[in-house]
Amino acid sequence: MGLQFTSVEKRLNDSLIFPEFNLHSGSNQVTAIYSSLNVRNTLLQMLTREIPILNGEIYINDVEISKVTLSDIGFSFLNEGLYERLTVAEQLNFYRKLYSADISTATILRKVHLEEKRNVRIKKLSHSEQRRIQFAKLLIQNPEQFIYEEPDQNIDIETQRVLIIMLEELRAKGKSVLILTGNMESAVILSDKVFKLDESGLHEIQIARELEEDIPSILEASAEIDKTEIQPVRFEKIPTKVNEKIVLFDPPEIDYIESNDGQSSLHINGEAFPTMFTMNELEERLQHFGFFRCHRSYIVNLQKVREVITWTRNSYSLILDDEKKSNIPLSKTKMAELKVMLGLK
Repeated sequence: MGLQFTSVEKRLNDSLIFPEFNLHSGSNQVTAIYSSLNVRNTLLQMLTREIPILNGEIYINDVEISKVTLSDIGFSFLNEGLYERLTVAEQLNFYRKLYSADISTATILRKVHLEEKRNVRIKKLSHSEQRRIQFAKLLIQNPEQFIYEEPDQNIDIETQRVLIIMLEELRAKGKSVLILTGNMESAVILSDKVFKLDESGLHEIQIARELEEDIPSILEASAEIDKTEIQPVRFEKIPTKVNEKIVLFDPPEIDYIESNDGQSSLHINGEAFPTMFTMNELEERLQHFGFFRCHRSYIVNLQKVREVITWTRNSYSLILDDEKKSNIPLSKTKMAELKVMLGLK
């Protein structure tokens, strides 16, 4: 049950948007796909049947998507039109009639924290309040499958709280939820499982919640292990913390690492993720993965370097092959080391 992608692939002319992948987002689960705008738009067009699925199949509750009743799929788009001349209550009543819903307007207003705005016209609401109207629409529709496009982009704290509580309720009701986003932090905060989809395929981002209440039982269980049987484990992923979750990144995913005021941050696809490791610790852990300490405050993944630029006799930079074409400083002494590594004189 839930949403199933089976051997789905998309090519546009001679370009690969994403290769064949399989993904199951079950009931009682919020799944996020972290991707570029192009990939997100392509997935949405497939899910809304705007473009045909030439390779693979998408199923909702084991029914091929072309045969699914549209009312069984609920979409919350980033840019979704509202009837600005209607009041909040009138807009919700319109949705209630459209979907023949039993839930009362008063209940919906309470769930999205708009009780005091019930008689205010939509055009006078803030951006965040209008997003709550969109969330309310899906609650009224009550589909089997919920699909959100960038649900927390540019929203205030109250609206984010409404969203998080709503997702918890959907989990409890056994609903399947898919979030499409280009923001890793949003994906981690809102979902149970996070996947990255790009031209290299679908890859799960490993997330671990902090379970401090389980520490005593874990220690008790570990005390029963014969210490003579314990073998050292080499752990190569780099942990970062996003709210109450720990995200583990494979070293090849990292573009570069920057230290600012004593805080080291991993830079991945244009986003920064703080890590508790020092630069010296990171340099030691990552050197056998092809990382290079190019500056006192920077460690770079040499596989991501596109150009080495000489500005002056003592000033150099590394240009990375990422979306931002990041410009990383290279110190004079490190330039000499890099030349040796590259076999240059």
